[in-house]
Amino acid sequence: MKRNLFFSSFLLISLSFNAQILNIENFRIKTDTIGWSGKFGLNLSLTKNTKSLINIGSNIHVQYKTLKNLYLILSNYNLLASDNQDLINRAVIHLRHNYKINQTLRSELFFQAQNNSISKIELRTLIGTGLRYKLSKLEKQKIYLGTALMYEHEKIKDNLEPISDIFRFSTYFSFSVYLDGNLSWIGTTYYQPAVKDLNDYRIATQTSLTYSFSKRLAFSTRFSLNYDAKPVIGIPKTDYNLSSGIVYYIK
Repeated sequence: MKRNLFFSSFLLISLSFNAQILNIENFRIKTDTIGWSGKFGLNLSLTKNTKSLINIGSNIHVQYKTLKNLYLILSNYNLLASDNQDLINRAVIHLRHNYKINQTLRSELFFQAQNNSISKIELRTLIGTGLRYKLSKLEKQKIYLGTALMYEHEKIKDNLEPISDIFRFSTYFSFSVYLDGNLSWIGTTYYQPAVKDLNDYRIATQTSLTYSFSKRLAFSTRFSLNYDAKPVIGIPKTDYNLSSGIVYYIK
């Protein structure tokens, strides 16, 4: 049964977009239906007291599926500004194509462009290709392993560091375990070292535990951690986030 989260567009999913490494596993819509599926979100708020505060956010999550192919489009933008000063200004667009080779193997081709003022990333673009393996065929235990080679172009804000053009490996391990009819445990871990310098690597991990009270109501706790061995000057190597909340599903 396909489900969409009522508030995921601006809460849980936004956490994935904010990370240095975009967790694509959160955006794969599990459906056997051929054709289009997805969602679009837009929010705008303006607050005025001692200062003016404007918040603009949008996201697009669309996929098109055939018997052999899957096309995925993701786009997210978030701006939080106060008196002409950007407190948060980040955007990302991700395009991905999956091709079904057999029941357990998929090929993947992807492109991504992003910026993030908090991390001082003016522009980071990625293009890569790889394979995705399905390690478990059990209905209540889904395990995937993905590996890819990608080219990364990065420009840092305020010219703190020179423009970087490097190749990286990208490997991820993803699992979904349904412990009983109400409890689910889902997690993904990415590892992305530079090809010519294995000491330059990034790790991102995210896990969530969800208990469903009914078909529409659940409680979810999510933890995410990101580590960059060689971050931009002035940016910490590690950041993490822990969130909990009520989830309401709509069909």
